[in-house]
Amino acid sequence: MSEIRKVGVIGAGVMGAGIAAHVANAGTPAVLLDIVPADARDRSVIAKNALAKLEKARPAAFMTRSAARLVTPGNIEDDLGLLTDCDWIVEAVIERLDIKHAVYAKIDAHRKPGAIVSSNTSTIPVAMLTDGMGDAFAADFVVTHFFNPPRYMPLMELVTGPTTRPEVVEAITAFCDRRLGKGVVRCNDRPGFIGNRLGVFWGLTAVGAAFDLGLTVEEADAVMGSPVGIPKTGVFGMTDLVGLDLMPLVAKSLGDALEEDDPFQRLVRPLPLMKRMIAEGYTGRKGKGGFYRIDRAAGRRKEAIDLATGEYRPSVKPDIPVLMAARGDLRALLDDDSKFGRYAWRVLSDTLAYAATLVGDAAESVEAIDEAMRLGYNWRHGPFQLIDRIGVAALVERLQAEGRAAPALLLEADGRSFYRVEGGARQVLRCGDYAALPRPKDVLLLADVKLASKPVFTAEAASLWDIGDGVACFEITTPMNAIDRDVLASLDASLDRTGRDFRALVLYSDEPHFSVGANLRGMASALDDPAAVGEVVAYGQHVLTRMRDTSFPVVAGVAGMALGGGCEVVLHANAAQAHAECYMGLVEVGVGLVPAWGGCSEMLRRLGAARGMPRGPMPAAMKAFETISTAKVSSSAAEAMEMGFLRPTDGVTMNRNRLLADVKAKALALVADFAPVEPASYHLPGLSGETLMVSAAEGMARMGLASAHDVTICGKLAHILSGGGADPIELSDERRVMALEKTAFVALLQAPKTRERIAHMIETGKPLRN
Repeated sequence: MSEIRKVGVIGAGVMGAGIAAHVANAGTPAVLLDIVPADARDRSVIAKNALAKLEKARPAAFMTRSAARLVTPGNIEDDLGLLTDCDWIVEAVIERLDIKHAVYAKIDAHRKPGAIVSSNTSTIPVAMLTDGMGDAFAADFVVTHFFNPPRYMPLMELVTGPTTRPEVVEAITAFCDRRLGKGVVRCNDRPGFIGNRLGVFWGLTAVGAAFDLGLTVEEADAVMGSPVGIPKTGVFGMTDLVGLDLMPLVAKSLGDALEEDDPFQRLVRPLPLMKRMIAEGYTGRKGKGGFYRIDRAAGRRKEAIDLATGEYRPSVKPDIPVLMAARGDLRALLDDDSKFGRYAWRVLSDTLAYAATLVGDAAESVEAIDEAMRLGYNWRHGPFQLIDRIGVAALVERLQAEGRAAPALLLEADGRSFYRVEGGARQVLRCGDYAALPRPKDVLLLADVKLASKPVFTAEAASLWDIGDGVACFEITTPMNAIDRDVLASLDASLDRTGRDFRALVLYSDEPHFSVGANLRGMASALDDPAAVGEVVAYGQHVLTRMRDTSFPVVAGVAGMALGGGCEVVLHANAAQAHAECYMGLVEVGVGLVPAWGGCSEMLRRLGAARGMPRGPMPAAMKAFETISTAKVSSSAAEAMEMGFLRPTDGVTMNRNRLLADVKAKALALVADFAPVEPASYHLPGLSGETLMVSAAEGMARMGLASAHDVTICGKLAHILSGGGADPIELSDERRVMALEKTAFVALLQAPKTRERIAHMIETGKPLRN
């Protein structure tokens, strides 16, 4: 099977259109087809409308506007010829076998020999989908079950038939892994596969138990959320997000498909409150509200429904002493005799016991089930990792003490954990013995490096690791990877060590975010010591400039947020390799400040050299002013490149698990011919440019889009970017711009309204526009 270069999608519903959009995000052309509506003037109106909605969707389905142009809309009566050169054709139509078979007949008549065909179903077995379609069709057929929204949810469940060609499996796995960034999990051909079957079981159990035990929705979400390693939305917040109307439909579908003695069957029960909510349009975030809603008439007050009365009331933060006492100790939570401990035990014991019955049924390994729940539901720990936290023996003992049968898999474990570390490598319990935990080819995880070695250098705020081939990895270890003087000092020391013992340095962390920026709490503690603040600013400029100008390449591996000071670190790296979901921005104005670790200087350099940017001192300065003054943040790595935060020569990695390997490879590729960049010098627009920028800010204020303090901040920013009265004819260097950054930063930090913004951000995590 050759490389997949073009993809066809049949069905322009939410999933089909989302799949086509994400294929386009990968730079691969896609065709999106749907039916022709009766009496339609535009016969392709369904596909075209779906694309139009996606271009306006929030969160965005497309990573850039240009990606949308890679999707060609059409219909299945006039445009099937567009499928003839597709290497992969995805069916994403309604879950009716007769309709799917009719679509397959059309596909089969137009697909080229060997073209892969897949269904996005999660309820119909492969044998039924391929029945009567012929041997060649069955050999090229798989199920590719994406989770919604396809751009953001990393799980893709792959199900094959008994005659599926190995080349098909290899091609689909490679494309979805490397090009679409998916974690491909092999599942058996059973109803619901892993994600829906176990995820819906957990959801129904958690909702039902909250009703039975008398918990409020806030209490249930607080218990069945962060303490368990589940997103803080918990179960009721998640149900609102997915849609209340979807839960009974999926539950019925799974109930109809599973055997009568499957534990899932006892969960399918009527909940009158949910039935009433759905009938009245309270279907969650897509409707008038759900278990939670926003009362706009009451000043956007958040409300929650009372599970006993069915009436909405103001939402309150629950007081649950055991959560504070347990502090992450799962056993302590489960052993607590309050209704909260009983709730946690009921939900987790039922869910984890059910998960243990799915090995050999829904999937062949415990790690496949764990991976599906981590990737499909954003669980921090998979079910078997949770069992290890509880203790296999403890779980079996309590189940048996309650007169419940412990699943055979738990008994076979004989008290041993499902995962262990042996000889610096992760192992998993399989068939009574431990085996190496498999990793996809060419995946390098810092977590694995850390198991097998000791740090080259370590401090409270950061560590330096040897990741092989003469490459060192600098890892920030502060909360959210926030940057303070200790981080800068660790980076400074790591540059010394790299220069002595390594060929290249990468900046990387396995954590979700590269860095949220400067440590505001530390900054707040030094508000009354301008000299100390000025020293940290100067030291940051020194370290980042030194990093940029070293004799060896420094490459930033960027994922998640790289904001403020974090963005400035990336700007000073010699190159970057970014995960596709990378959100970069110089957002200092949100806390009443300006970039001061060389961010303004580097943006002037980047934008001044950008392709298509008009020549002269004003365009680059004005573009930098617009980007920084509005605290723009990229919605993807591709957009970060358009905004100038990433260079055209920087790389983008679609699969987060492959980022470190790609960063390392990029660093090694730079070693042979590496030469540091020359310090920046540029023509700056001077007083006239400063006046123009300030006028733009004042205009925003007159329209009510900026406050008086915003104008003050923008005035400082304009003074920096214009060169502080520089002569436009003469060259200015980066030292001048950095000196202006430092002066403006220290001055703004003394402003009362800036201090209000900092305090508000620390307290709420949200910007204050005072």
